[in-house]
Amino acid sequence: MEYFAGLDVSLRSCALCIVDSKGTLLLERELPCEVSDIAECLARFPHPIERVGFEAGTMSQHLFHGLEAEGFDVVCMEARQVNAALSAMRNKTDKNDARGIAQVLRTGWFSPVHMKSREAHGVRSLLSTRKALLKRPMNLAKTVKHGSFDGVVRPMIEMDDVLAHALVPLLDARVVLYQHFLELDRRVKRAASHDEVCMRMMTVPGVGPIASLTFKAAVDDPTRFKRSRTVGAHFGLTPRRYQSGEHDNLCRISKAGDRDVRATLYAAANALLMRTMAGSQIQSWGMRLMCTKGRRRAVVAVARKLAVLPHRMWVDGTEFRQDQVGGAA
Repeated sequence: MEYFAGLDVSLRSCALCIVDSKGTLLLERELPCEVSDIAECLARFPHPIERVGFEAGTMSQHLFHGLEAEGFDVVCMEARQVNAALSAMRNKTDKNDARGIAQVLRTGWFSPVHMKSREAHGVRSLLSTRKALLKRPMNLAKTVKHGSFDGVVRPMIEMDDVLAHALVPLLDARVVLYQHFLELDRRVKRAASHDEVCMRMMTVPGVGPIASLTFKAAVDDPTRFKRSRTVGAHFGLTPRRYQSGEHDNLCRISKAGDRDVRATLYAAANALLMRTMAGSQIQSWGMRLMCTKGRRRAVVAVARKLAVLPHRMWVDGTEFRQDQVGGAA
């Protein structure tokens, strides 16, 4: 007989439920959300636990690596699938959610979420901080370019004492934020220039330091994708399909997975088509597609190619060739 433990996790506490392979409820507990308390409760259970599972969330990284270090087989499940399964339950409580997660774990109807390395999380934090600091000055300077905003606006405000009293501190804060953004931008570019994989990815037209670092940090381990063609689907760049009876329709892209990666690949594809001067086969293919399908569909298709190419180059250790197009879009 196999035994499965489901955890419904919050920041301070978690509900634990253990079921056997037939779905029989054997144990329920309310515990502090600490690895030591959860591991102790599981260790006291009279039978070995086959697998411990919980849905992806804020505490996923901490619990996954902590329980794994305690010797348990741990899996983090995709939140959308778990929510879909739990939506059939009449009453939503932490105890019921833990029961549902344990049953999902027992049946195997889930997609495991890859737990990224500390290095990948560090890069993501750097990119997120840079993005957050970029938004603040841009919100204050939507109509004027960064280089001239302060020089144009400050003299006009200082002419009016009332406006100066209220707005000069805001301008000073913007200058400081923008200076910190420039420092983070330099750190991002320096990190990309010192990374061999990122340097190889940047040989692809349109792919710069931000795109290469974002993609590398999101993928983390390229071997977790058996085929490069599945990377585009993982980041939500492939069309959804609705098939029922005589109906078989292709819908819009799924927009599943990491939104930042999808947006970065879209921006890189747009730069490749609109701003890259050096010709390449992938650019020619995208321009032909633009004439027949329209600009937005063409950019999405090229973004899908840009999800395939860097992954294949990463796995093979090769650089981009001008005659390279990539997998089928």
